[in-house]
Amino acid sequence: MSTNPFYRLAPFIQEFIYKRKWDTLRSVQVDACRICFETTHHLLIASGTASGKTEAAFFPALTELHERPSKSVGILYIGPLKALINDQFERLKDLLRESHIPVWHWHGDVPQAEKNKLVRNPSGILQITPESLEGLLMNRPNAIPALFQDLRYIIIDEVHAFMGADRGIQVLSQIARIERMTGAKPRRVGLSATLSDYASASAWLGAGSSELVEVVTSPGGRKLRLRVEHFSFPDARDEEQAEQLQNARKAFYEFIYDSTHIKKALIFTNSRTDAEITTLEMRRIAARRHQPDVFYVHHGSISAMLREQAESAMKTGVGPAVSAATLTLELGIDLGELERVVQLGAPYSASSFVQRMGRSGRRDDAASEMLFVVQEEEDEDAPLPARMPWTLLRAIAVIELYVRHKWIEPVDIRKMPIGTMYHQTMSILKSMGEAEPAELAQSVLSLPSFREVTPEQYKLFLNYLLQTDHVQWTEEKTLIVGLTGEKIINNFRFYAVFQDDEEHSVYNGSEEIGSITTVPPPGYCFTLAGKLWKVTEVDTKHKAVYVKAAIGKVDTLWLGAGGDIHTLVVQKMREVLAEQTIYPYLSPQAVNRLERARRLARETGLTKQIVLPAGGDSMFVLPWVGSKQFRTLERLLKHNLSERLGLRSVVPMEPYYMIVSGKCDAGSLVRDMIWECQHSTEEQLLAPDEAPYLGKYDEFVSPELVRLAFAADGLDLRGLREGLNGTLMS
Repeated sequence: MSTNPFYRLAPFIQEFIYKRKWDTLRSVQVDACRICFETTHHLLIASGTASGKTEAAFFPALTELHERPSKSVGILYIGPLKALINDQFERLKDLLRESHIPVWHWHGDVPQAEKNKLVRNPSGILQITPESLEGLLMNRPNAIPALFQDLRYIIIDEVHAFMGADRGIQVLSQIARIERMTGAKPRRVGLSATLSDYASASAWLGAGSSELVEVVTSPGGRKLRLRVEHFSFPDARDEEQAEQLQNARKAFYEFIYDSTHIKKALIFTNSRTDAEITTLEMRRIAARRHQPDVFYVHHGSISAMLREQAESAMKTGVGPAVSAATLTLELGIDLGELERVVQLGAPYSASSFVQRMGRSGRRDDAASEMLFVVQEEEDEDAPLPARMPWTLLRAIAVIELYVRHKWIEPVDIRKMPIGTMYHQTMSILKSMGEAEPAELAQSVLSLPSFREVTPEQYKLFLNYLLQTDHVQWTEEKTLIVGLTGEKIINNFRFYAVFQDDEEHSVYNGSEEIGSITTVPPPGYCFTLAGKLWKVTEVDTKHKAVYVKAAIGKVDTLWLGAGGDIHTLVVQKMREVLAEQTIYPYLSPQAVNRLERARRLARETGLTKQIVLPAGGDSMFVLPWVGSKQFRTLERLLKHNLSERLGLRSVVPMEPYYMIVSGKCDAGSLVRDMIWECQHSTEEQLLAPDEAPYLGKYDEFVSPELVRLAFAADGLDLRGLREGLNGTLMS
């Protein structure tokens, strides 16, 4: 094929390119066309945000459908979020206007009438979430052959959002089931702007297939403009300090307001609570200054209508427009010409940093602009490790790891995903109606993610489901879904393998605002969609909360937890604290705070010793390891060393330090920790009757298998040993 595949593309795609006055195809588009037109290989497109990945996947796939129309859905697009699917749906409709190739989308907000049209006339492109695809496979198995018998391509967007997660296991299982039910062997195309380990990503994408996976990347990097600001909130122990705290919070929110209110900007937060409170404060400042309210909030508990309003304002409005968001706007959706991304605090991973940074500077080779605004509650009388600016250190660490070394967290593939195995077992059994045990075992254990599970373990797994009535025998000695299992799988929440709290819908009159997980009593005030509401009525039966607008206290009604941190990020934080480098992107306040922390660390030996005195018979343990390894150490101390060393308490402040109290001295504690890391097994860190859950459906699985799964996937002695040795040697 010639080096320019433009003339090989379908005429309607050429016309689309002409109308947009593109001078040339991007490099990833050229390479993707070469692979798709000349080979049968799978394809991983790993290139930066706004590099043309979506077109690289669809141009050759649509050309094939144009030249050789499919007898069913020809392209299956799997996306992690409804917002992303809606965005791509509109983009594809524009591309396909002259093509006569239909595009369908299928998720919870799509009318049933549209879905029925597709089932009656399977064709073109289907865009779907894993949860909706699960519902199709489980409840309409007879429709699957007609829907996908001539499937040519499966395009998985934002593959990094699936890899290493239960949803990724679900997607790989769904692909294998479609291939098995239809006989089709579609080409797989994965898209991501956030990958560094191409080998692991290729192995994931090609799992269960004998076809090679080729990787396409784009050369060069984008220009970055970074700034890290720091705000200290003093501890309010008297009236004067309370006033100082109030002034500090006022300065913090006014800085965010001044940095965004005349721009098209995104404010990323690490929780729905922070997104809500920030939007509320922005609106209050706008009202005080008699300036327009240009602020929106976007997260998974906001109603679809309000989320779409925020997306529309960011994408198509003339601006200014500012949206505070969680990861719902981190993935994929094209928000157009954003001028600035603000990160409150610091992301937990380099991967998240890259995704969020890539939201800005998407047009005309503009620089990606990201402003970190780090707030810290500073208390000079707090214990030593609590006086460290951990969030500021994490911000610097993820910036340095990516900008200097292009490092992003590698994929952590589950070894024993027994909860997802329950999910797929029940889904497959429901779709089959009934099955012999050997037939069901073959159907499940042949899926890519469960091939390490032995037949003996699966027999134990099935026997437990029989005992608990999730599965039951028929008179013909076949298996069907049991009465207990029916209650689980007939709930719409079953389609999702990720943990989702049961929520109550919130209504202002007839308008749905969003949902909350904690149900307040009438008269209670809370914030949702960036506004304050007062509860007027709670309908427990229909899971509805009715509200009216209010002026009052700020509260939010979701439970939340921080993300896991990789060992390399924590070790980089230690390095930042120990060295003398002044980073050019730090504001004077951030430099001052870092220098004060460095001075305290030097004076106390905080970066040089794993164990430090904490007063009395207590010690601080700073292992400088990631979240999983930190939890492993906590168990090692509690289960293996407490009795031997006379420890009376181990209090974790995950993932940075622990407070250990008892008769032990520092030398013995370090020596025994290292010895136990070398000579223990993960199973020995569990109490005899303990079976901790890692996933949504682990509770329905045999406790014996849950223990094995937690030891395999929840703990990491090897990583802990390597991390401790690295800390001791440096």
